[in-house]
Amino acid sequence: MNDQPTKPFLYVVVCAAGIAGDAHRLITAAQAQGWDVGVVATPQGLGFLDAEAITQQTGYPIRSAWRSPGDPRPLPPADAIAVAPATFNTINKWAAGIADTLALGILCEAYGLGIPTVALPYVNAAMAAHPAYGRSLDQLRELGVMVGSYEPHRPKAGGGAERFRWEEALSLLPQDVRR
Repeated sequence: MNDQPTKPFLYVVVCAAGIAGDAHRLITAAQAQGWDVGVVATPQGLGFLDAEAITQQTGYPIRSAWRSPGDPRPLPPADAIAVAPATFNTINKWAAGIADTLALGILCEAYGLGIPTVALPYVNAAMAAHPAYGRSLDQLRELGVMVGSYEPHRPKAGGGAERFRWEEALSLLPQDVRR
């Protein structure tokens, strides 16, 4: 494990969606651009990931649960955060300030800490049609969250993976984030 990163540190927050298993694509792209990366998964998102492969790729364990008081922090502080894929549930809870998981707690706290944050939504068109979703995206934008351009896929199709641009998260982050 790395003790003192010399590179900027990116948290990749992964939610439960069919494409979550491809999160390694964002990790690889970030590392190629000079980032150190740690992954935080929602409790349901954890099941979509190859934890061993991601731990080997990043050098850090995947975080999904709160640590006990006094336990060491397994990840350095984030210089930036990318939520990919960002699901309907996470987007709505985050915008409402609900911090009932480690991932949501980190996202809600990021606003107060001024950590640049990007969300790459991955939802189907039926979920995206719910009025709460649009309001939540607007609320996140008002908080300074940069929201990706993915267009919702057809319901019950599990599609759109080929249109999901993992690397967009990096292009949305401000260039001055790098140390």
